Amino acid sequence: MLEIPTGLGWLYLDLNSYFASVEQHMNPRLRGRPVAVVPSNTDATCAIAASYEAKAKGVKTGTMIYQARQMCPDLVTVPARHDYYVDYHHKIMDQIAKFLPLTKICSIDEVACRLMGTEREEENALEIARNIKRAIAENVGPTLGSSIGIGPNRFLAKVASNLQKPNGLSVLYATELPERLAHIKLSDLPGIGRNMNERLRRAGVTDLPTFWNLDPKHVRRIWHSVEGERFWYALRGIETTTNEDPVRRTVGHSHVLAPVMRPRHKARIVARRLTLKAASRMRRLGYFAKLYALYVRFDVPKNTGQRYKWTSDIKIPLAEDSFSFLNALNMLWEKMIEDGTPPRIKQIGVSFYGLVPADKIMPDMFKELDDPVAQTQKKHAKLSTAMDQINEKYGLDTVVLGTLPESMSRFSGTKIAFTRIPEKAEFHE
Repeated sequence: MLEIPTGLGWLYLDLNSYFASVEQHMNPRLRGRPVAVVPSNTDATCAIAASYEAKAKGVKTGTMIYQARQMCPDLVTVPARHDYYVDYHHKIMDQIAKFLPLTKICSIDEVACRLMGTEREEENALEIARNIKRAIAENVGPTLGSSIGIGPNRFLAKVASNLQKPNGLSVLYATELPERLAHIKLSDLPGIGRNMNERLRRAGVTDLPTFWNLDPKHVRRIWHSVEGERFWYALRGIETTTNEDPVRRTVGHSHVLAPVMRPRHKARIVARRLTLKAASRMRRLGYFAKLYALYVRFDVPKNTGQRYKWTSDIKIPLAEDSFSFLNALNMLWEKMIEDGTPPRIKQIGVSFYGLVPADKIMPDMFKELDDPVAQTQKKHAKLSTAMDQINEKYGLDTVVLGTLPESMSRFSGTKIAFTRIPEKAEFHE
């Protein structure tokens, strides 16, 4: 018989409208006003974050700005400043760490902390949560609100953090389920996105009570994966996560281009900058790579018969230097043109695969004895590292390979992904 946990084990903190809240903290004139954080100052882009004042008018992440202005004429748009968001992330994590160890930093604005001993008692856990909120408000900024959930496992603690927003504090016991969550949509549960929600609908599962009564093997078949079965157990408060560190398999960067940079000759500049940035980051992480991949999405409407996207990759001798990857980019770029692709480019992504840690490379892999290619590559690696050091000391793009017509940081600066928080060093790459 399945044993449902009766106690508490995790605290989950979710910062509310984080990017917008940081902007309101840094600029008091934005407080109380509808704010959308955008990648660039154009109505053709979309909101990557919205303040609660903007959300109240219907503006949310992904809303196109020209549509957002129709919903909210007094909307204020602010270009994203990812370096500040990372800075404040670390300040907030320092405050949380005064009260609990940071077990898992889940994203730039979410962190999970395991409760131990008497911390598992509800009143003690609630007091810790209130102290964390107070410390963030007093020592970092009063606009940086958070919703905190406390539950038996990490999954239900996260679910609890979503029950009351903004500035909520909720406790959720596994023994209260499914009744406590019967009112929420399946898509409100972490891990059920649009595609999975549609898959569940086709299986006749449209609400949480129906899902609750499924057999775990049935859920596994709907998911087409063991993850479905893990989800079923997690919803019952049973711990299913592991503490294994993921193996790094790729390093890369991508960017959606502003309209002015979409002509092919300008897009190539962005592709070069992304390649240099990824190469610098890979060197800092201590890896070599043997495969370079280029992804391009074109500025054409879908379903018009025109090619919408293009991707290809190329193997190279194991390398860490920028020159090798720029050469790979040149070859793939020419191949893309030869394939008769559209002349305007909307998005570019570059990735390095086949990663090998530098300390795992055997000397014979360099083929250093009288090999002119290896000798050139070695010189290029030293030059690339020297350029990294100069840019770290004096600022982004102090020295670059080739001549750039303008600073590329606004087109290819470090961004924060949902699952990865950039290190401060990346803002100098």
